[in-house]
Amino acid sequence: MGRMHTHRHGKSHSIRPATLRAPSWITQSPKEIEELVVKYSKDGLTPSQIGIKLRDQHSIPLIKPITKKSMGDILKENDLRPEMPEDLENMVKKAVGLQKHLKENKGDNRNVRSLELIEAKVHRLSVYYKRIERIPKTWKYKSVVAQLE
Repeated sequence: MGRMHTHRHGKSHSIRPATLRAPSWITQSPKEIEELVVKYSKDGLTPSQIGIKLRDQHSIPLIKPITKKSMGDILKENDLRPEMPEDLENMVKKAVGLQKHLKENKGDNRNVRSLELIEAKVHRLSVYYKRIERIPKTWKYKSVVAQLE
């Protein structure tokens, strides 16, 4: 996903834990881990922030091997799943911010292209989320933008 529209080949990323077994040092039960996820979500953390918090404060690398569920599953079971997936929402917000910028800076033609690339990604992602029925089939980028403007 990362290299879709760019020519940069940065490889320096944090990588996910390789083994998909629950590490031996974890003392929490699957139930307790689920409760942590629910608690943090109610505190207003996004799924990514919850993952980071569990990793840094509770040394839980991945919750799926332990709970046998993804964070999305846990949030869904507890009716905490936001309407729009986090990554899609971030992209839409980015696009809207850039649109505002372009309205105010009419001479900035370089970033017209950036906006097109972001919008292409939004479109591609929304197609996927419609297919797995994570967002309604009627979801439209334009109408979300209208709400945010």
